[in-house]
Amino acid sequence: MSYQFITYEKRDRVAVVTLNRPESMNALHLEAHLELQEAWEDFRDDPDVWVAILTGAGDRAFCAGNDLKVTAERTARGGDVQGEARPPFGRITRDFDCPKPIIAAVNGVAAGGGLELILACDIVVASEHARMGLPEPKVGLFAGAGGAHRLARQIPFKVAMGMLLTGDLIDAPEAHRIGLINEVVPHEELIATAQAWADRIIRCSPLSVQLTKEAVFDAQFLNIDDAFRKDNGRRDRLLASHDFVEGPRAFAEKRQPEWTGR
Repeated sequence: MSYQFITYEKRDRVAVVTLNRPESMNALHLEAHLELQEAWEDFRDDPDVWVAILTGAGDRAFCAGNDLKVTAERTARGGDVQGEARPPFGRITRDFDCPKPIIAAVNGVAAGGGLELILACDIVVASEHARMGLPEPKVGLFAGAGGAHRLARQIPFKVAMGMLLTGDLIDAPEAHRIGLINEVVPHEELIATAQAWADRIIRCSPLSVQLTKEAVFDAQFLNIDDAFRKDNGRRDRLLASHDFVEGPRAFAEKRQPEWTGR
């Protein structure tokens, strides 16, 4: 598929998804959502790609959320606010079961749905000038693509409530201080830093990484005993894998392992 509103490329084991509407601060409309659906489902289903990086084109915005101009035009015509064919926001914010890690490289403002995309990622690096928040209450909306649900799971509750109820944006150093992002870097180092995180992940067994992510997510929603019980199936998958044999063998032979993810 050719893309107009995003770019999607695969480099070795890493997929890079770039929101490509810089003239609209990478805000998303129906057509962009549909392209993201295609790209993310391809990443999820491709066994040869193990990690993804999500970023935005330009240096002004990662993603300004929903394209309110398109929304206004659609509602003025009496149409559906979201568009009948629209998948969940950015595809990854809901109903997206993907054990592969996703890294957000935040190149500028991440507002509303932009922050909700970040919250759906596993690791986040940001440019020094990035700002982020959930300003939906200021325009008569609410953070319905995961912001109201995920933010308080990822940062202290009172801090999350302060952000959610005021709609104020915070800068990248503050986001790092409260644990919302992993690292703040100069803008020119952003993509290289995200790639460095990806490189460190793909040096590990992809199956082990995916089982780890599954276990972490289960532990957020299950009691600890139920989470342990679900580990039984993960352990069986691991013990039956090539990577389970390859890891100790490579260590004993003092060489780099040749992972397959199978």
